Amino acid sequence: MGRVEEKLNGNERVTYRTGLHWVILAAPMFLLFIAGLSIPSKGLQAVWVLVFATAWVILAAISRQNSEFVVTDNRLLTFRWFAIKRSHDIPLLDIVHADIHMPALGKLLNFGRIAIILANKSGVRFRMVNSPYELMAKLQEQALALRGGEPAAQQEKEEHVETK
Repeated sequence: MGRVEEKLNGNERVTYRTGLHWVILAAPMFLLFIAGLSIPSKGLQAVWVLVFATAWVILAAISRQNSEFVVTDNRLLTFRWFAIKRSHDIPLLDIVHADIHMPALGKLLNFGRIAIILANKSGVRFRMVNSPYELMAKLQEQALALRGGEPAAQQEKEEHVETK
């Protein structure tokens, strides 16, 4: 159970949960490895890089551990922590547009950036989200259910049955 559960209403149900992808640790771990290998040849300079890389690994691990993206029956709740705490409570009916950007490595490892535009023309972006397509699918499914429609998968099944 995460920090988002504290914000749930009594009858609200969590339909999907994800967090930050493990790739957030890749760059600091690589720098840590290179700095460790450089100590014999570079000496004190490499030690300073090693200290910096160690701090970066610790902060990235804390950020990954303390980040959640939760889709409920009627809203998207997020909680992120990296130096400062940030949380968003976004009603699904306020979402006008959502977009996913996945770099080539993101497509291979299943992570990406999600940008959400709200009805008041403000927007939020979430980087390094684990399984962004699944998160977006659940957002769309729940928003459609709130608006009184049927999920797209059920509509396609019904259309397929009617055409036969």
